[in-house]
Formats: sequence, structure tokens, C-alpha cells
Amino acid sequence: MDTKELFSILPIQQITGTLPAVVPDIEVDSRAVQPGGVFVCIEGFTVDGHDFVEQAVDNGARVIVASQPVVVDVEKVAVVTVPNTSRAIGLLAPRFFHYPSKKMTMIGVTGTNGKTSVSGMIHSILQAANEKSAVSGTIGFNLNGTLYETENTTGHVLATQSIIAQAAREGCETMTMEVSSHGLVEGRLAGTEFDIAIFTNLTHDHLDFHGTMENYGDAKGLLFAQLGQNLEERKYAVVNIDDPWHEKFSEKTSYPILTYGIHHEADFHGKDIRLRADGTSFTLVSPEGVFHVEMKLIGEFSVSNALATTAALYAKGLSIESIVAFLAEIRPIAGRMEKVETNLPVTMYIDYAHTADAIEKAIDAVLPYKKNKIIFLIGTGGNRDRVKRPIMAEEASKADYVVLTTDDPRDEPYETILSELEAGMQHKNYACIGDRVDAVRHAIAVAEEDDIIIFAGKGHEDFQIIGREKYPHSDAAIALEEATKKFKAKEIK
Repeated sequence: MDTKELFSILPIQQITGTLPAVVPDIEVDSRAVQPGGVFVCIEGFTVDGHDFVEQAVDNGARVIVASQPVVVDVEKVAVVTVPNTSRAIGLLAPRFFHYPSKKMTMIGVTGTNGKTSVSGMIHSILQAANEKSAVSGTIGFNLNGTLYETENTTGHVLATQSIIAQAAREGCETMTMEVSSHGLVEGRLAGTEFDIAIFTNLTHDHLDFHGTMENYGDAKGLLFAQLGQNLEERKYAVVNIDDPWHEKFSEKTSYPILTYGIHHEADFHGKDIRLRADGTSFTLVSPEGVFHVEMKLIGEFSVSNALATTAALYAKGLSIESIVAFLAEIRPIAGRMEKVETNLPVTMYIDYAHTADAIEKAIDAVLPYKKNKIIFLIGTGGNRDRVKRPIMAEEASKADYVVLTTDDPRDEPYETILSELEAGMQHKNYACIGDRVDAVRHAIAVAEEDDIIIFAGKGHEDFQIIGREKYPHSDAAIALEEATKKFKAKEIK
């Protein structure tokens, strides 16, 4: 890219040395710098990019963007000094990639729970409708059916602009993004222009970062404020009328509001819900009339997710009739009340539930077809929001037997995590087992025929973070191996 054009976006800058005519690359990781590229020194929570300038130069950086003095040979490397490098990268990244979000329909999904499911459902329906589509979030970056790993739900602004640009190059007409509160507050979505913003719900989570629910709500609401004010553009906000925060989010935008809900009248209203072990049906009341909906997804929360999906796709221009037909074919999203396929006499689900609200919904989803016990395995991450731990365990107490364990314990001792979870237990039918592998095995050991077991917290993830290392881990694989050994042994006897 033309270097002067790139840096002209910065209103305040001081240039030392001579800028090259063009730059092929821009990076915030010194290890990834390409010859002739730009390295932006970002001050993070644990590392400061200014400390890695030498490595960036060794890798071929020709321009350093810094907010502190750096030592380089200005005959070979130019230094662009700015007041704040985090704000600078927010301006530089979308400009470097030529504002890719303007080249397609952008859908942002925010909320505590349901982001992955709603994003995945939108993506699946668009693909079924033969539209090139991309989706990014907790599970990764899915581009036209190819899945790429990502570090965070909402990546750094440079990574975000890079994947949007990749989707545009691949000819995607729509990109759906899970939008985290951290990403909004930290400016990771700078330069991303959304056309449709969706709010799912707001419950206790991430208060170690935000401090209060008000701050958390304000962070989520930034997505709607960032829709802008150019009312000549066709944009929409889609909000869950069943959640009391919907009014606050609706006030943050001047664009049209589409509501959805189950318990209150809405533009997209689900009623006459029938829950089954193999799926769900309901009546959809919509602006285009009344429709009968059949889905292979379980639980009332799946109806709410389907309503959000329908409202968003209607805003995009799809007919309700076609959306309903596609909903009937959608399979469960990976790790979201995903049934472990087996012929064994127990029913097992893998779920990502890591909030009290999500735990409540997971248990409610299987209650209608409970035959014996419900066993619920729950863990929380180390060095994270500790206030929610007893609240989560209180909700898990609605199960007949609870296994309290960890979920990415990091550097925090098992005992601390377990004791804070245990404080919320409402009955004595539980076990505290810090090692998650042993905890999964224990859940199988206490299981009987016709039990339902829910392994919550890890969902699609195939690792555990212990200390600062990632170790391979799969709740489903461990559970299936143990259950097969246990119940096959009974058959032999």
C-alpha cells in the first residue's frame, strides 16, 4: 500500500527518517513482521511492543509506529511517533485493508449467551441458500465452509480487519461476527461497519473486567451506537424483547428496531412451543404471517435463537417462508447442547454453558424428557470472574447430582475454585474434583441407565489451559470411552 496514503489517516504524527514509498504488511506481533513492513508497538496487559522493536527490525520492518522513544537506525528504518499506538492501529488497520466491511453485509451478534448459536444459524442458512458467507467468533473463523482457528471471540483490530478482508476477497456477500464486550471496549472493531446488530441477552458475566452490570451493559450497547447516524443507509437493530436490557440498547440507535421474543408480543413472536427429545416445534408470528416451525434443536433457548436468526435474515431480505424451511435442516452448533452420538443407555450432552443463565437453560432443555437422574458437570476458569462461581453452582443444583470441577484453571489452585463453587450448592449430592479428566470420569462412574449427563463449560474446545500451557482435552472423548467401558462391562456380566 502507498505509505503516505496509509499514514495520512493519523491526525497527529511525527516522522523521523524516510518513509518507504510502499509497505506490503502491517503487524503488531514482532515475530510476524514481513520484510519492508510496518510494526506498531502496542502496550498490552503483559507485554509492551516497544520492547520488541529490535526483533521487528531484524525481521525486516521498515517503519516503526511508537508512542515512546525507540532506538533504531533512522537511515534504514523510519519511526512514526503518535500519542497512542492502540488508537493508531484502529485507524491504520481498516485503511490498510481498504475498509473491507463496506464490501458486504455485516451482521454483529452481541449478548452474554447465544452469540455462537445465532451466528452459526445465520451462516448455515445463508450457505443453504447458496450464498457465500463467513462467520467468526468463539469457534473460529468459518469462511465458505473452511474453519480457521482464532484466539478470541473478537480478535485484535488488525486480525479482525484481516479476516473481513479475506472474506471479501473470497466473494462473501455476508459476514456474521460474534461481538464481545471486551472487543467493543478495547476498540477491536474500529473501522468495522455493521448493517445489522443483534442483541441476545445480558446476564452476569465478565464482571472481573467490567466491574458492574451497568458497565457491562454499556459495553454491549456500543455495537448499536456504532451503527452510525446515516439514515440513508439500510440498517437494523434486532433485540430480544424478553430481556429487560432491550430498551436501553434500542435507545442507542436511530435505525429501525426489530423485536423478537417468546414471553412478550414481538415483531417475531414464538408461541405454542413443543419441546421434544429430538427437536422442537413452535408457531412463528411474523410480519409476513403465521408459520409452523420444526427444528432438530432442543430447548426453549433454541426457539429464542431461531427468532433472532429469522429477524436478522428478514432484515437482510430473505423471505420468512424460506427461512422457516432452512431452520428445519439446521444441526446443533458444535458444543452447544450437542448430543454425544451413542447407543449406550445414557444420554450425554456437551455444552459451553459458563454462566448461571446458560446453566439454567441447559437443564431446562432436558427436563421434559428426564427418566432418571440429571447429572451436571460444571467448572469455571481460573483467574477469572470469581463472583459468578457460587451463582453458577446454585443453578447447577437443579440437577440431581453435580460434579464441581475446573475449566482452564490457569494459575489458580483447584481448591480455591472448588470452594467458591461449593458455596452455592443447594443440596449435598455433589462431588468436588479439581482435575477435569477425573471429574468427567466420575460423572460416568455415578451414572445409571436412563440418566442424562451434561458436561458444561468447554463446549467445542479441545484443550485445557493449566498454568500457561494448553493441553489436549475432550469431554466427549473421555466420557464416551468411560461410558463404553462401564456399560459394555455390564452387558458382559
